[in-house]
Amino acid sequence: MDVAHHMSRVPDYTAFPTVDQMHAELDDLAAAHPELVRLRRIGTSRLGEPLRVATIGSGPHDAVIIGGPHPNEPIGALTVSTLLRRLVEDTALREDFGYRWHLIPCVDPDGARLNEGWYTRPSDRRAYAEHFYRPAEADQVEWTFPLTGEDYFFDRTLPETEALMRLMDEVEPAFVYSLHNGELQGAFYYLSKDDPALAARLVDVATAEGLPLHMGPPEVPSAVPIGPAAYMTPRGAKLAATYGIGGGSVDYADRFNALHLVTELPYWADPRVADQTPTDQPYGDAIQANLAAQRALIAELARSLASVRADLTVHSPFRRALEDFVDSHDEFIGEWDDFPGTDRPATVAEVVGNRQLVHSIRLRYCGTYLRMLDAELGAGNQTPAIRAERARLGARFDEWFAEAEAEAEGTPIPLRSLVAVQLGAALLAAESAKRAALS
Repeated sequence: MDVAHHMSRVPDYTAFPTVDQMHAELDDLAAAHPELVRLRRIGTSRLGEPLRVATIGSGPHDAVIIGGPHPNEPIGALTVSTLLRRLVEDTALREDFGYRWHLIPCVDPDGARLNEGWYTRPSDRRAYAEHFYRPAEADQVEWTFPLTGEDYFFDRTLPETEALMRLMDEVEPAFVYSLHNGELQGAFYYLSKDDPALAARLVDVATAEGLPLHMGPPEVPSAVPIGPAAYMTPRGAKLAATYGIGGGSVDYADRFNALHLVTELPYWADPRVADQTPTDQPYGDAIQANLAAQRALIAELARSLASVRADLTVHSPFRRALEDFVDSHDEFIGEWDDFPGTDRPATVAEVVGNRQLVHSIRLRYCGTYLRMLDAELGAGNQTPAIRAERARLGARFDEWFAEAEAEAEGTPIPLRSLVAVQLGAALLAAESAKRAALS
């Protein structure tokens, strides 16, 4: 498998596609290549959007590729588009590689439509924050798979999640790929199987495209490293109970002994996130400063919500996401309070990673709050309290954005490079899963 060749064929992109554009592309490819591309509906979103999968390839193994598991993470839509086109164009990849590919460009179209305001400006961090939307935990497709543990039970699956479950039940995949991304952290991976050799090859794909590796604090404190910038995928009832969520797509993929991969990529490249030079700050102090800032944000937004809650009339998804954040985020980050090994000096990557997370959370949820208030104002609900909080928090957003920009050293990563990494990782992992299935 000449992965570098396929990565080199990724075109330049200037924007992420809208949901309508994703549908149009699937229609065009299926119409142009009816003998190769099978397009079908596998479900319906909560707001009535069709959920469609494009199937291509000869098998005998099956791969399920999930784009847009979180709607603020649209790199996967371009990756699905690129992989589908490579399979159409490359007979050997399509017929000799040994896979039927089941490709979903966006599994949460309702949420994606609420992010489209920044999709055409992917390098603009202010546009990203102002048009950001990420659902409440219970509304996230990725984290609402059914799960049963000794002391934990979750069955509040979403229609989109059920569509993915039906697809996996039908094809019994050997490989499942959930296409994620972040903002300013480095590139890193989650693998469902402890495979250091595969993890190293995946990391090489990211570094070959010039992406900094994520060597700062892990996203999930309990994540077990496989190698640099690669972790075992956290899963199971204990994790779900900690965060009040269901299972992930990895939990469902485990039913088929499938290899499950998550590729996490940033939008902006900051070389400091890979810098392992020790600083004079204890790691514990860096963590506690991060937690204190996040808790101060929760407290400020909670006070603000209390001042307007009696006036709110619009049950918007922004309100649901914001209230979920305010009500549960302190518990969500609580696992960091007892993180081990914090007496040593923090590295540059760990200091920068903790600080950048503060900026990210502030801008994400202040932006969400402003969208909630704008929905009220747009509906004609112009009470003095709502107008006052819109003005105050608008100014606060400007302060936080200026503070983030003053500390930022990241530069926008070309979308072509991000897609190339996710594509290369897909091919490497699929090849590994095939070998495992044949052994």
